[in-house]
Amino acid sequence: MRLSPDEIIFWQHGFLKLNATIVFTWALMLVLAVGSKLITRKLSTEHKRSRWQNLMEIVVTGIEKQIEEVGLRHPEKYLGFLGTLFLFVATASLCTVIPGYEPPTGSLSTTAALALCVFVAVPLFGIEDQGMGGYLKSYVEPTFIMLPFNIISEISRTLALAVRLFGNMMSGAMIIAILLTITPFVFPIIMTALGLLTGMVQAYIFSILAAVYIAAATRTREPKPEPAPKT
Repeated sequence: MRLSPDEIIFWQHGFLKLNATIVFTWALMLVLAVGSKLITRKLSTEHKRSRWQNLMEIVVTGIEKQIEEVGLRHPEKYLGFLGTLFLFVATASLCTVIPGYEPPTGSLSTTAALALCVFVAVPLFGIEDQGMGGYLKSYVEPTFIMLPFNIISEISRTLALAVRLFGNMMSGAMIIAILLTITPFVFPIIMTALGLLTGMVQAYIFSILAAVYIAAATRTREPKPEPAPKT
């Protein structure tokens, strides 16, 4: 039984390997890029719109609403990054119904790369919103003693993001593979449907956690109001 799509090798020359993780990751990115280009090539502002445009507007509006509810004041500023994370993980899960397809999120290398994207994006958004000094100052608040703990927190939550997504996606694929060998075909189909739902939930959780980390990095502390003078 394969534990990861990394074990499927399509081509190898010396230490260079082309495995299923790389192939399906790039194929997935190509599908998302071409699909977005085709959907957005003929956008309309009239009342009559295509079904694809209606679907796109529903998805974009929903993502913007979730970003705003997390606490980010300008959701359109973070829509490109967080929306891409959500769509990548969600599409990777939805494509599991295709025979021979292996979700790249079932590889720790893919989930680690996604977590590293969040790790890099958080300080970038924080510095853009608060400036270099304001962002770095948050690492030593309320006292300088908190500096190493804040750094450890940044690293540990990145590892947690990668391992959580990898574990949930890999376990779902393993359960379906085991059931296919010991049970009739009908039951694994039901589990596959539940796996699709689980994949969508994981996409939502991953993108929401990324939004929460960005919101924490971009928060601004308002000065305490001065007490009114006594009369």
